[in-house]
Amino acid sequence: MIIRAETQADAAAIRAVNVAAFGGPLEAELVDRLRAAGRLTISLVAEAHAGETIAVETIVGHIAFSPVTATDGSRGFGLAPLAVRPERQRRGIGSSLMMRGLRLCRERTEGYVVVLGEPAYYGRFGFAAASAFGLNDEYGGGDAFQVLELQPGGIPQGAGVVRYSPEFALFGV
Repeated sequence: MIIRAETQADAAAIRAVNVAAFGGPLEAELVDRLRAAGRLTISLVAEAHAGETIAVETIVGHIAFSPVTATDGSRGFGLAPLAVRPERQRRGIGSSLMMRGLRLCRERTEGYVVVLGEPAYYGRFGFAAASAFGLNDEYGGGDAFQVLELQPGGIPQGAGVVRYSPEFALFGV
């Protein structure tokens, strides 16, 4: 498996991975909208090696990071979505995408990444409840809204609501 930055030619395959992983087009539409708006800051794909047996697509996973801003003006990344084709899940593809994506995020100047997802899964990568740092989200995510520090002191304490890019409005607030 190869983890690499998406190319223009990958858009349809990325769409297919997200539709398959989430059972519908919403996350795929989000990625398309973020890309069109120039807010797909980091977008990586997992590509199967030529020798691996796969059904149709060579792109088997995708992860995206886009800008977020807290009430206090601090900036970070929002991780969404992370998708792996259902028949390829539980093989380390999501973890590989996550590790490479977080490494690339740490190379940037933003101090934190937020995610709205399963605490047990994301906790393995160091994410913790954002509410412990005085952060919350506009979607009412509760414990599923988590944060990871990228730089020492990078999580803004008590910064309030963390807002995702306008393209996330398709999920309804």
